[in-house]
Amino acid sequence: MANSDIEQQAVNAIRTLSMDGVQAANSGHPGTPMALAPVAYVLYNEVMNFDPAEPNWPARDRFILSCGHASMLLYSILHLTGVRQEDTDRPAVSLDDIRNFRQVGSQCPGHPEHGFTSGVEVTTGPLGQGIGTSVGLAIASRWKAAKFNQPGFNLFGNNVYAVCSDGDLMEGLSTEAASLAGHLKLSNLCWIYDDNSITIEGKTELAFSEEVAARFSGYGWNVVEVEDINDLDALRGAIGYFQDQDEEQDSGPTLVIAKSVIGWGAPNKQGTAAAHGAPLGPDEISLTKQAYGLSGEEHFHVPEGVMELFQAGVGTRGKAAREAWEAKYAAYAKQFPALAAELEMMQNGELPQGWDADIPTFEADPKGLASRASSGQVLNQIAKNVPWLLGGSADLAPSTNTLLKFDDAGDFSADDHAGRNFHFGIREHAMAAACNGMALSGLKPYCATFFVFSDYCRPSIRLSAMMKLPVLYVFTHDSIAVGEDGPTHQPIEHLAALRAIPNLAVVRPADANEVAEAYRTIVPMKDQPACLVLTRQNLPTIDRDKYASAAGVAQGAYILAETDGTPDVILIGSGSEVTLCLEARERLAAEGIAARVVSMPSWELFDAQSEEYRNSVLPPDVTARVAVEMGIEMGWGKYLGCGGRFLGMNYFGISGPFQKLLERYGFTGENVAAEAKKAMGR
Repeated sequence: MANSDIEQQAVNAIRTLSMDGVQAANSGHPGTPMALAPVAYVLYNEVMNFDPAEPNWPARDRFILSCGHASMLLYSILHLTGVRQEDTDRPAVSLDDIRNFRQVGSQCPGHPEHGFTSGVEVTTGPLGQGIGTSVGLAIASRWKAAKFNQPGFNLFGNNVYAVCSDGDLMEGLSTEAASLAGHLKLSNLCWIYDDNSITIEGKTELAFSEEVAARFSGYGWNVVEVEDINDLDALRGAIGYFQDQDEEQDSGPTLVIAKSVIGWGAPNKQGTAAAHGAPLGPDEISLTKQAYGLSGEEHFHVPEGVMELFQAGVGTRGKAAREAWEAKYAAYAKQFPALAAELEMMQNGELPQGWDADIPTFEADPKGLASRASSGQVLNQIAKNVPWLLGGSADLAPSTNTLLKFDDAGDFSADDHAGRNFHFGIREHAMAAACNGMALSGLKPYCATFFVFSDYCRPSIRLSAMMKLPVLYVFTHDSIAVGEDGPTHQPIEHLAALRAIPNLAVVRPADANEVAEAYRTIVPMKDQPACLVLTRQNLPTIDRDKYASAAGVAQGAYILAETDGTPDVILIGSGSEVTLCLEARERLAAEGIAARVVSMPSWELFDAQSEEYRNSVLPPDVTARVAVEMGIEMGWGKYLGCGGRFLGMNYFGISGPFQKLLERYGFTGENVAAEAKKAMGR
């Protein structure tokens, strides 16, 4: 069936705005938005529960443009549908913003940025991340439905639509994410694959020849093929099929394979790599517009009736759906006030009163606990009081101690969406990306693995920090003290690598009470992810009657052991090495040397303190300093100064019992004391 004239004009308006924006910027990707315009039109104007006037309505369907390089597709549809910028009366994307695509001050940055432009659900650009995050969004929808829906009150159960490219499906993250989604039978998740057979280098056949439909069928997905993406009725049928499967709730997610032509309508560049990553050029744009039946001389033009079409469609339908939901929620809040209070707290990033009341205090103990073990105890106590704190590990829960063990914690599965323990399998990439999606939905997720495998999580951690999502990453087995597993499993450069990410708090506690205070500090964070870095081996529980309170963790670094007057030397440690500093202090005291010990679990928290506080901990006039950490030296110079010394690991370790390794590499109280004397020039 032929598309109606006004529908075709609306689709073409998406195309022309996209090509004009890219041309004005002299930078960007015009071809994919031109190909995908029919998908954006059908999803927004006919399918999604979405209100442009309230783009953050909690029960809305989610749209993720995983191929973020095609950002003009999203900006064009946000403009045409009249999406409002949150907490303002202005549009999220004006025509002037599109004219200034990729320019400073525009609401249209090169790739979509969550929190910057309303209507952008996920920051995308690194291929695969959008679809990985979509799995977490679908999980969160299912979990909220199981948690909050009541008879007669189906508040949640929104669908998640993600548009992906050949590049997304080539990335390894897509394999992990699709496998996890299929296993969990997330029937509320629909990926729409833009099968245009083109990448930057040319035809996809250069590097990509798999049977995508067979691959996804093997994951347990439903697969629907659309032979021509320009056939709106075919698109409607495919999406309708997905919606039918979603009603069954156990049929699995859906992949729509939509065959498209990149740069559709461009007479000389459509179907070629020339339409992918560069402006079409003025002449080609003019010819393309003429092929659409438009004037080749008009730029950033929206034909009469197009905005009205969207207002009559998604504008009217979305408003009605939102208002009906709000009315239902008002009745729900009266009938289920406790659940409504939890929901509002969750959506606002707040915590229940007394959430930290049951955090244990650990008695001094020379044997102590591994910080992964004390972490497990603290996590369980907090999670009992914060019902939306939930998460899991990459098949390592017994080792990372991240299993929630209290009654009714349960396991999230295809058959039980209310569980709070997640079994992500050996899929670190997908685990971290999914946690971003869960956080975007208001949940408070954590995920866990061995510290050395934080490398597999790093792209998602970076996006957590960029999107200001309070995801908690629990990394255990934090140093060469992993021992016998050898250098492949001994983190060396990983602390420095994570500390290099802006807006990420990295916390490496020294004992069980520092673990407790670390949780007390990072769980309330609203706009910053945190990494908790924990040991495999036992750590003595420091005697807090003799030494300072662990509450100093909140400041990132604090004076653990003080001298009577000005210290001769300052010993700075993180994690397990703090105990070595305390031992060295006693050795130095026996020689008449006054050593201050500073526990520094978090550079980021310390750097956020006032200059006065930082100078009180590390006085500028005390230049004899030693830092002890079983990692590389990178970054420590700002705390050590020119005269300080560093005891660490600037090389890979070896396999062997961890006690032997600590001796071999000089991690003893005796050697720390020797380094202190060298720092003093003795």
